Amino acid sequence: MSFTAVDNAPITGFHRKLVVGCCGGPLLDGYLLGIVGVALAGATTELRLSATSVAVAGIAALVGMFFGGLVFGPITDRVGRKPMYTLDLLVLIAASVLSVFVTSSWQLIVLRFVIGVAIAADYPIATTLLSEWLPKKHRGRMFTAVIIIWYIGTALAYFVGYLLTEMLGEAGWRWMLGSSAVLAIIVFLMRLSTPESPRWLAGAGRISEARQVIERALQTRVDLAELENIGESETERGRIGELFRGIYRRRTLFVVVFFTCAIIPLFALLTFGPRLLGSFGMGEGNASNLGTALINLVFALGCLPAMRLLETVGRRRTIVFSFALMVLPLVALGLFPAASPLLTIGFFCLYALFSGGPGILEWGYPNELFPTRIRAAAVGMAVALTRFGAAVGTFLVPLSLTGLGASTTLFIGAGITFLGFLACVAWAEETSQRSLEETGGGVAARPRARNRV
Repeated sequence: MSFTAVDNAPITGFHRKLVVGCCGGPLLDGYLLGIVGVALAGATTELRLSATSVAVAGIAALVGMFFGGLVFGPITDRVGRKPMYTLDLLVLIAASVLSVFVTSSWQLIVLRFVIGVAIAADYPIATTLLSEWLPKKHRGRMFTAVIIIWYIGTALAYFVGYLLTEMLGEAGWRWMLGSSAVLAIIVFLMRLSTPESPRWLAGAGRISEARQVIERALQTRVDLAELENIGESETERGRIGELFRGIYRRRTLFVVVFFTCAIIPLFALLTFGPRLLGSFGMGEGNASNLGTALINLVFALGCLPAMRLLETVGRRRTIVFSFALMVLPLVALGLFPAASPLLTIGFFCLYALFSGGPGILEWGYPNELFPTRIRAAAVGMAVALTRFGAAVGTFLVPLSLTGLGASTTLFIGAGITFLGFLACVAWAEETSQRSLEETGGGVAARPRARNRV
């Protein structure tokens, strides 16, 4: 069973426009989580933030993402992808503008929390909508744009932070936080004409509407009987408890574990990148912001070879070997804390380069391993639980740097990454070149013979 009209469609201008619109959320996510790492330096001075307030402000958006993912993933499965597609951006715009006028630590923390909720709401909305429109042969390649734009967002945040610091000094922190409103407005305007997911419409019994949006968007005729069959298979209303029953329990555990193990070291580097690089002798001034921006660009470049590997050697093999390689530079950084700044940046860049496969599959796997009725709930759950782990890890990073030192902190990061490797060896499935109806079914796919690990 497959959604032939969508799965076998050639890539058109509609798909490219959809990718650009859906990538707006990850762009904002990366930008918002990166800019706070730069802005906190100026905010700490002006608002007289304590060490605890700085840590809480740094993780407030991640905590907000925990609640946003849990709440808005199931809502998106109930009411559809399109109604929520722009509403979350309006909240984000308002919170970003208000950030310019904060006068106390609690205001900053609350607004960062609200921003996190809005970002988390966008992932189950935008990534499920994108996956449900993409042809099966191009899902891996097109999803690469999602994670690349995330890294570009974080790099852009550090570049903007660098420029505003050069022009305004530490007083520029308010404009750093408010600058995300400009990006959010642009994304909002791009999304206004996006159609609803035909898979969601068919599952909701709205067969004629599903047919109309496909024919209008893709300029192709649709087999009505096929839509009716798929609609009948999705008549059961999705419930979040289904994520923890049968094969979906294992898939949920797999997604949460590998996703968490990938982003704890990543988020720690992004939020406290300048300080972490400073621990290796690069200084904690504006120059370390440029170093962190460079590392983020390498994260984006690492997605390019992974993009091809995901469709040639497969998802499973790519993610297993990526995690194995990601361990090595973290161990090297732990072993050589006195390495030259150039070598230190080199190790961080190697880690960034190897992380491309897991980075893409952080959004690919949750969308491929679950059926339409609970797909957004699965993405929301992945966002919620992984961000909670990232929040805890990010909160502990400055404490670890102070109490244990940079070397031990990096060894801990290597251990977390190795746990992700073990989870992938045990549970990763092969989903490439298959329709969402096949990959999201209740039967685990065996790895192709050439892709067995």
